Amino acid sequence: MENVHLAVEEEDLYSGYNDYNPTFDSEELENDAGFQQAVRTSHGRRPPMTAKFPGTAIGGRPLVSSFGSRIPMASSMGRPMTGAVQEGAARPMTAVRAAGYSSSLMRGSTFDPLGQSKGPAPPLEAKNEDTAEEKIKILEKKVNDLIEESCMAQSIGAFQLALEKAKEAGRKERALIRQREASGNTEHINLDLTYSVLLNLANQYANNEMYPEALNSYHVIVKNKMFTNAGRLKVNMANIYFEQKNYPKAIKFYRMALDQISNTHKELRIKIMQNIGVVFVRLGQYSDAITSFEHIMTESPNIKTGFNLILCYYAVGDRERMKKAFQKLISVPLGIDDEDKYIPASDDPSSNMVIEAIKNDKLHQMERDLKVLAEKYIMTAAKLIAPAIETSFASGFDWCVDMVKCSQYVELANDLEINKAITYLRQKDFNQAVETLKTFEKKDSRVKSAAATNLSFLYFLEKDYDQADRYADLAMNADRYNPAALINKGNTVFVKKDYEKAAEFYKEALRNDSSCTEALFNLGLSYERLNRLEEGLDCFLKLHSILRSSAEVMYQLAHLYEQLGDPQQAIEWLMQVISATPTDPHVLAKLGKLHDDEGDKSQAFQYYSESFRYFPSNIDVIEWLGAYYIETQFCEKAIQYFERATLIQPHYVKWQLIVASCYRRSGNYQKALETYKEIHRRFPENVECLRFLVRLSTDMGLKEVQEYATKLKKVEKMKELREQRVKSGRENSARGRREGSTGSAGEYSGRSSSSSSKGERLSAKMRSLPGSNEPYEASSPKELDASYVDPLGPQMDRPKTGAKKPADDDDFADEDLGDELLPE
Repeated sequence: MENVHLAVEEEDLYSGYNDYNPTFDSEELENDAGFQQAVRTSHGRRPPMTAKFPGTAIGGRPLVSSFGSRIPMASSMGRPMTGAVQEGAARPMTAVRAAGYSSSLMRGSTFDPLGQSKGPAPPLEAKNEDTAEEKIKILEKKVNDLIEESCMAQSIGAFQLALEKAKEAGRKERALIRQREASGNTEHINLDLTYSVLLNLANQYANNEMYPEALNSYHVIVKNKMFTNAGRLKVNMANIYFEQKNYPKAIKFYRMALDQISNTHKELRIKIMQNIGVVFVRLGQYSDAITSFEHIMTESPNIKTGFNLILCYYAVGDRERMKKAFQKLISVPLGIDDEDKYIPASDDPSSNMVIEAIKNDKLHQMERDLKVLAEKYIMTAAKLIAPAIETSFASGFDWCVDMVKCSQYVELANDLEINKAITYLRQKDFNQAVETLKTFEKKDSRVKSAAATNLSFLYFLEKDYDQADRYADLAMNADRYNPAALINKGNTVFVKKDYEKAAEFYKEALRNDSSCTEALFNLGLSYERLNRLEEGLDCFLKLHSILRSSAEVMYQLAHLYEQLGDPQQAIEWLMQVISATPTDPHVLAKLGKLHDDEGDKSQAFQYYSESFRYFPSNIDVIEWLGAYYIETQFCEKAIQYFERATLIQPHYVKWQLIVASCYRRSGNYQKALETYKEIHRRFPENVECLRFLVRLSTDMGLKEVQEYATKLKKVEKMKELREQRVKSGRENSARGRREGSTGSAGEYSGRSSSSSSKGERLSAKMRSLPGSNEPYEASSPKELDASYVDPLGPQMDRPKTGAKKPADDDDFADEDLGDELLPE
C-alpha cells in the first residue's frame, strides 16, 4: 500500500510529477497478461468483464502491472487513474477507448458506429413561403429571370419574343413594388431592378421599331433623379430620333448627352461627336460636320472619321484640304501587329504551336477585318478624290499612289494603279487601260497575275482570243493558284470547242478556290456541250445551293431537265425563275412552249400572252399567238399579231399572206382583196398571191380576173423554166462529178444545191399557208431557242455571260476582274 496515493483535498497540486507508473513500461509488455490477452483477441471479442460501475470497461479490477501486483495508481493532481475508480464516482474519459464503442453498451449490443439503428434523420424544417419577405424574394427572382430571357431572345434575333418577355418583367416588377408597399417595406425597394426592367423594355421597343414607346420608356428613366448616370441614355434617344430622320432633335439630345458625360470617358465622347458629325452630313451642313470630324482627328484619329472628313471636303470642293485629309487618313495607326508575328521564326515546337493556335483566332480575325476595312476606305477615298484634286484623274491617281507608297499601306499602290486602268475602261479608253496594265508585266508575281488576268479578260471581250490566251498563260505562270486566271484560260479553250480541256481548267480553279461560282457555272456548261448532262446537272445543283436566288442557274437547271426528258421538273424550275424575274419574256415564252408540248393550250396561251406583253417583238411568240386564234376561229384577233410580224419582217411575204387569208376567212373580202393587191404590188412574182387574186376576183365578179389570170400563167411558166434550169444544172453537176471534172461547173453546182435546199425550206414554210381551196392551218410554232438573255445586257461590273445556254461563241461565263481588282 505504500505505492498507493489517495487524492486528498489538501494535497499539493504540483506533487507526483516524478512518480513512476509501471503501466507505461513498454519493455515489460511481453510479461503483461492483460496486454497479451488483448493482443491475442480483439476489442470486439474481448472476454466479458464485470463492471463495477456503469460506463467503465474494467470496473474495479486492480491494475495488473509488470511487477505482478495489482495496484490502482493515482494521478499527480489527486484524481483517480483509469482502473482505480472510487466508489460512487463515474469513470473518467480515457484516451485508449476504442472507436465505435460506448461504455454504456451492455452485453449483446450490436456494432453501430454511425448510429443507423436510431432510424433516419428528421426532415429539414420546411421554409415558410407564406411570409411577405419570401414572396418578395421569389418575385424578384422571376423578374430577373424574365430580363435574362428577354436579352437571350434579342441575341438570337427574336425581337417580338424579347419584347413580350420585357413587358412581362415590367408587370411583375410593378407587382413587386405594390407588394413591398403593402408590407410597409418601402425603404428596401430595389432601384437597380427597376432600372434594368425599364432599360430592357426601352431597348426592345427600339429593336421592334416602336419608337414612341421606346422614347417614353427612356423619358421615365432620364427624369427619375434616383437613377445615377441615366443622362447618358440620351444617346439612345438621339439614335431613335436619327432613325426617325428628326435630325435637329437628334443633335440636341447628342449634345445633352455630351454635356452629362465627363472628360474621363474620352472614348464615349468621341463616339458621340462622330454621331453629331454624321447628323450634320445628313442635314447638308458640311462646315459643322467638318468641325466635329477635325476635332476627332485631332484628339483620337480613326479610319472612319478620316474617310468622312474626306467626303465633307469633297462635298465643299476644297482640293487642298482633301489632300491633307487623305494624308491624315493613311497615317492613322491601326494598332495591330505585323503579319510576320504569325510566321514561325524558330524550330521550337512549343512556340510554333502557340503561333499556329493564334494564327486564326478571333483576335487575329478582328485585326484582319480592321485592315481590310482600312484598305477599302483608302481605295474608295483615292478613287473619289483623284479626278478632283488635279486637272486630270490620271495625275490625281499618280499623286495618291505616291502618297500611299510613303505610308504603311505600300501594297495598295499597285491596286490603285490597277484601279486607274479600270477607270480608263469605264471611260471607254481601252488603249490607255491596256497600256496601264501592261506596265505590271515586270512587277512581282501577285500584281503581274492580277494585271494579266484583266488583260486576258479585255482581249476576250474584244474576241481577240489569241491575245486573251497569251495573257491567261502569263497570269497562270505568275500565279498558278489564281482561279481567275485559270477560268480565263478555260474560256479561251472553250471557244476553240475543246470542252474536255476547258473542263480541266475549271476543275483546277475549283480546287484552288472551292467557292468560285464562275468556274462551277462554266464547268456545267462544258459538261452540257459534252452531252454529259447528269454531271452538268450536278454542277448546277451545287451552284444553286450557293446562289439560291440566281435566275441564270435555275434556268440552266430547267434547260438540262428538258434535255433529259423531264418537262415537269423543267416547268418547276422555270416557275422559280419567274418568281425571281417575273418580267422576263424569254422565260415566259419557254414556259408557254413546255405547256404547249404537254398539250395544255390554255396555260401555254397565258404564258405566251405575258411574254408578248413584255416583249412584243418576238416573232416566235407572235406566230404562236396568231396560230392559236386561227385555230380557235378568232381570225379577227389573229390579224393584229400577224400585222405586227409584218412590221418586224416587212420583206417576208408569209406574214402578209396570212393577214390577207385572215381577212378572207373572217368574210371581209374587200379588205382581203386590197391586201392581196398590195402584196402583188410589192411581190409581183408571188404565185400564191396571184392565185388568191384570181379566186377572189372571180368570186366577186371583177373585171381584173383576166389580167390576174394572165399574170399567173406567165409567172407559173417562168417558175417552170426556172425549175428546169435548176434541174439541168443538177444533172450537169452530177455528170461533171462522175467525169471527175472540177472548176466553175462544180462551184455552180454547189450554189445550185444550196439554192435548192433553201428553196425546199422555203416551200416547206409555205406549205403551212392556206391554199386556194383549203382553210389556213396553223403551222407548229418554231422551236424556241433555249438561250437566256439577260435583260440588263452585258456590264463591265459583272461580265459573266454564262447565264445563257451556250449557243454562240461567246455564250458562256467569263471571269470578272475580281473583287480585289474591281471593287464595288
